[in-house]
Amino acid sequence: MKKQCMVILVENNAGVLARVTSLFMQRGFNIDSLTVSSTENPKISRITVMTTGDQKNFSQILKQTAKLIETKMIFSVEPSFSLIRELLLAKFSTDRVDAEALKKIIESFGASIIDITSGCFVVELSASSQKIDDFLEATEGYEKIEMCRSGAIAMERGKVDYDIN
Repeated sequence: MKKQCMVILVENNAGVLARVTSLFMQRGFNIDSLTVSSTENPKISRITVMTTGDQKNFSQILKQTAKLIETKMIFSVEPSFSLIRELLLAKFSTDRVDAEALKKIIESFGASIIDITSGCFVVELSASSQKIDDFLEATEGYEKIEMCRSGAIAMERGKVDYDIN
């Protein structure tokens, strides 16, 4: 069992996301993260799915998703040839803590303090899933008031021609 990432380019129609997620549910696949966004073409949406499973099951879900009418293209994203990132927003209490020590941890991970309000910092970190996990572990000793984490987004390196016509 390993984490797998796939990108699905679909027609930007109502109900497409429901059909894709329904297919995963019917096949017994858990979706670890799901991100949907517009693309450079307003008629096409990009769905990035992170899931955990074996290669046989992953291949099966790729084939089944490719059969959906709205699917223009689907592909597995290989981490060695791609950029895979998540976004973390975390609000830390600055009451009764060494704020300078917290700032040093934030800076050491390349994160940014995007808001300072009475008694708290809001931190933004765009990074790999592992780096975000490491950041959260490094800040365990600090009170997190609130936290939200996006799903993964992925893009292959270099110039890639997606022929979706």
